[in-house]
Amino acid sequence: MAEAWIDILRILDGTLRLAAPLILCAMAGLISERSGIIDIGLEGKLLAGAFASAAVASLAGSATGAGLFEAMPWLGEGGAETAASVLNAAAPWWGLLAAILVCMFLGAVHGFACITHRGDHIISGVAVNILAAGLTVVVGFALFRQGGQSPPLGRDERFGPLQWPGAEGAAEIPVIGPLYAELISGHNILVYVALLAVPLVALLLYRTTFGLRLRAVGETPEAVDTAGISVHWLRYRAVLIAGLLCGIAGCYLSTAHGAGFVREMSAGKGFIALAAMIFGKWRPWTTLFACLLFGFLESGAARLQGVELPLIGPAPVELILVLPYVMTVILLAGFFGKAVPPRALGQPYGKGRGK
Repeated sequence: MAEAWIDILRILDGTLRLAAPLILCAMAGLISERSGIIDIGLEGKLLAGAFASAAVASLAGSATGAGLFEAMPWLGEGGAETAASVLNAAAPWWGLLAAILVCMFLGAVHGFACITHRGDHIISGVAVNILAAGLTVVVGFALFRQGGQSPPLGRDERFGPLQWPGAEGAAEIPVIGPLYAELISGHNILVYVALLAVPLVALLLYRTTFGLRLRAVGETPEAVDTAGISVHWLRYRAVLIAGLLCGIAGCYLSTAHGAGFVREMSAGKGFIALAAMIFGKWRPWTTLFACLLFGFLESGAARLQGVELPLIGPAPVELILVLPYVMTVILLAGFFGKAVPPRALGQPYGKGRGK
């Protein structure tokens, strides 16, 4: 019984780790699309954020990053060493900042095309995906000469797990102890940020004036403009917030869950997050459930490798890899009703006046 309980907790633990980037990306897409901007570019921003985070963390934590200060004589005697030590100590945080800035920039580019120039949202989002897929490889090769990958990140260059107070001692307590030690404690800080993002997004959308205006601009932008509020500025803020969340998700992939950047490491997670948001009917809590469902299926499927299946024998690796995706589509398509998007989603607004 105890072993079965530990196995369940490990699956749930894996669920949170695998669902974290999906949750962040899905919340990003939800905010963007609630304002009327379709965000197909979630995948590209996730990939770009992962690369920027790993690249900057690697440079900041290596001799290459420290060497940047040697050519700065104005820092004075000992100043270069002090600056280098600060840079090295905060390497993962510099990576997080870089990921956020890059993704917010891509969000602004998407907004410039869709909001200012009233371009097609799908085409702009696909362009962001293509741009990110190409530039991460080209820039990665130019920086590191490792086939588009970043060097493996050391322990000090990554976000490590956080052990909550008393976690080691609590592990000996039956039932509740392993729940605290295995499931609640031991995640890196970005997993907790992902979980915290859901109530914060819900609070933003449904309990603030900004959220009320954001939802209104996604439904009836004419009414918002008539009230003297800038439709364009509201939508720009939405895509910038979406970029911030995608940057955190990308940082998680390469400097928290992983130990470096690998080309195409987003592996469709941006599209899965987009699907989860749609199946969640553009609502934070149901979207969270869809993301956790995929994480649970992927975590459970990983434990099926090598298991003997009736009439099949050892579970094929190909079946294990595709099972979470197939089951997610079947379950979500079967148990969720019709998803009705915001009325003005994907529709350009030409006036944009207001204060």
